[in-house]
Amino acid sequence: MTDKKPSNVLNSATTHFKKQISGEMNSFEVPEWDTTVYFRSVQSLKNETEVVELTRQGKSTEALVVSIINKARHADGSVMFNKHDKATFMNEVDPAVILTVAGKLNAVELPTMEEASKN
Repeated sequence: MTDKKPSNVLNSATTHFKKQISGEMNSFEVPEWDTTVYFRSVQSLKNETEVVELTRQGKSTEALVVSIINKARHADGSVMFNKHDKATFMNEVDPAVILTVAGKLNAVELPTMEEASKN
């Protein structure tokens, strides 16, 4: 490996990130919503800030909803939801499906319904 000057390292880092976010999307079916959700496994820190802050405040369920809003895409890459959809998700969408979708988008094991309802 070669030693690079800091500006060259930053250029390499940003080039790598651009390749990650412009690459092929992953997808999964959500039969309850009669749709396919597309997503990229990499998000910018800016997009993750609200999720991290909500989690830090103990609002993990709301953080899951925000992660869905931020990450879920249509096949063409356009966003599936917008920030104004948060209240609808929080009050009118099946929590079990939210947990399943958020788990797939975030590739993590999420809390059970009982654990999530405590927040």
